[in-house]
Amino acid sequence: MKTDTVIKNKDNTHAGKEVDSKDILRILDKHNEDRGGLIAILEEIQAEYGYLPEKSLRIVGEETGRSLVDVYGVATFYRSFSLKPRGRHFVCACLGTACHVRGAPRVVEELEQQLGIKAGETTPDWEFTLETVNCLGACALGPVVVIDGHYFSKVRKSRVGQLLDEARKGFDTIELGKDKRIFPINVSCPHCNHSLKDETFAIDGYPSILVNVSSDHKQGWLRLSCLYGSYNFASEFDVPTGLVVSFLCPHCGVEFPSTSDCSVCAAPMVPMLVEGGGIVQICSRRGCKNHILDLV
Repeated sequence: MKTDTVIKNKDNTHAGKEVDSKDILRILDKHNEDRGGLIAILEEIQAEYGYLPEKSLRIVGEETGRSLVDVYGVATFYRSFSLKPRGRHFVCACLGTACHVRGAPRVVEELEQQLGIKAGETTPDWEFTLETVNCLGACALGPVVVIDGHYFSKVRKSRVGQLLDEARKGFDTIELGKDKRIFPINVSCPHCNHSLKDETFAIDGYPSILVNVSSDHKQGWLRLSCLYGSYNFASEFDVPTGLVVSFLCPHCGVEFPSTSDCSVCAAPMVPMLVEGGGIVQICSRRGCKNHILDLV
């Protein structure tokens, strides 16, 4: 594998960049007090380069005292990691049983046709990478397609073109209040059922969701936007990207129980009860945008 090649698309922008040892050492130094946090280290390297270059994995192994086999084992076990450069937009379609019987193969065929590639490939201009998985943990909402961390449920062939166009424009640039995928929800603690709404602190113009978080011997408050689909938040202490935190109820003090792991990064998913019936789950890893809403 040639790791120092800089891949460019037709617009002369980098799809990957040359690996600089200083960048890797800086990331490792940042996680110096938590040398066991290999996943967090690899996530930050991938955020830096768009994938995990071989050279970076060798440096991680040497500096952390891990064998290259162990480092590669983690890098290949989690689907969120890639050993080759991905496109600017990452499209992941579920072909699990529940999605399959609801027409997922036709959705994948449409994605392949519109992008001009097969699953597992990247477009020549490095704009899109398309992959398929056997499960995304949202079986009741199938067929499910995830684009750049955004979940889309009950996707049909006719909707594929629209989703790809929205990805090109940028999901995070869509104005709140105009995007039907973003709407307010009221949630409560799954243990004591006490409302987590905080009328005293607004985020996105709505009352926030107040919880306590704990990690690395620190504990403090975290306020989340109540808009499903918004990733805005405020916290009492800085939560580094890649860090997994525990969520606790500010009323009963009990840690929110996790019954499933994130399909993207394998961190525990944190459940909260939705007013009117249902559960919303968000990933406990800082920077992962995986979230699932299951209404009943």
